[in-house]
Amino acid sequence: MEAKNIIETKNSNLLFNAISGIINEARGKAYRAVNFVMVQAYWEIGRLITDDELNGQRAAYGKEVLKHLAARLTKEYGKGFDERELRKMCQFYKYFQIRDTLRPELSWSHYRRLLSVENEKARVWYMNEAADATWSTRQLDRQISTLYYERLLASRDKSPVIEEAKEKMSQLQPQDVFHDPYVLEFLNLKDYPALHESNVEKALIDNLQSFLLELGTGFCFVARQKRMRYGDDDFYIDLVFYHSRLKCHVLIDLKMGKLTHADVGQMDSYIRMFDDLYKAEDDNPTIGLILCSEKNEAVARYSVLADGKQMFAAKYMTYLPTEEELTREVERVLKN
Repeated sequence: MEAKNIIETKNSNLLFNAISGIINEARGKAYRAVNFVMVQAYWEIGRLITDDELNGQRAAYGKEVLKHLAARLTKEYGKGFDERELRKMCQFYKYFQIRDTLRPELSWSHYRRLLSVENEKARVWYMNEAADATWSTRQLDRQISTLYYERLLASRDKSPVIEEAKEKMSQLQPQDVFHDPYVLEFLNLKDYPALHESNVEKALIDNLQSFLLELGTGFCFVARQKRMRYGDDDFYIDLVFYHSRLKCHVLIDLKMGKLTHADVGQMDSYIRMFDDLYKAEDDNPTIGLILCSEKNEAVARYSVLADGKQMFAAKYMTYLPTEEELTREVERVLKN
């Protein structure tokens, strides 16, 4: 092929790729826009039915009026307007009465899942976090099912208001991004005597996307088994991340069994060494997180962990606990 033809083909490919990118982006925006128009329509339907119900026909709606309305709408517009869905739309309106607060990034499937969250603050937080972090409906379902909001709340200096830290990035503190416990059921690992840290570490890397979702917004993977050389000695950190909002590295050390003072001392050394070797001038101080299969409250209370500035410890669970088990675990953390 002549040089001229090669150049023309290359330019044609570049032009095609550029145009394809514009078309795909436009289609994506159009799909999201249409999707949100339907979300707004469902909100309006819920408002109309709720207002009409409040105008003196409350009892009738439970028996005949809503049933008749659903039948007519289904005949005219097809699926999605049966009696059950109309009740969901009414609930949608009651839970999100200010339409301007709805997030256009989310689909009706997202909002239907949010309707199961009774706590208003938690519901709003899940909505904003799902939009900001572009969670799929499945990811939102997982975070709600594992009480993500409640676990995060339990780790925030007992403060009842999480949204403030999310809205004011400049005030975001290290303790605002960690929670306890971490639920790692996606690893499909069982708690048995032969399980080692290396098994957990490998499983986390193999399921990195799910692990990043569990860690939360802002975590970026950097390295596994990061080597630090000091003199003639080599030290290895299990996992290294960078937090884009805190502007610092986060070191994670995995521990099987009960947390010990030796684990805390080792992490303290790792933080100091990492700062000395790798911290950039515009980075904030490095943070360390010890993930252990069993917490030791005495060590947590009477060590540098109690300061909660650069080092944290949290329990991880390799199975999906019941809501009751998770609730008890969160309440235990809140008491300590």
